[in-house]
Amino acid sequence: MANSKQTSKSKASDAAKVLSDPKSSKIQKELAGSALAQYKTGKATGKEMEQKASKVLTSPKYSEETKSLAGSVLSQSDKNR
Repeated sequence: MANSKQTSKSKASDAAKVLSDPKSSKIQKELAGSALAQYKTGKATGKEMEQKASKVLTSPKYSEETKSLAGSVLSQSDKNR
């Protein structure tokens, strides 16, 4: 099923920077990869990534940058789940 929401150009740019930064954490890179996979493709976030993004958003230990990526990824989840 095609997703009507897509990663914005600016969020895709942020995600690309995260992926190219060797200091980025594993979760940041996972979220960034998911966000980029949804840039101009119509793909929806998978169940496993939804769960990870949800945990990031509810945890106080993550940065605003990480939470922003998580929010973008989560907003593109499958609405039927």
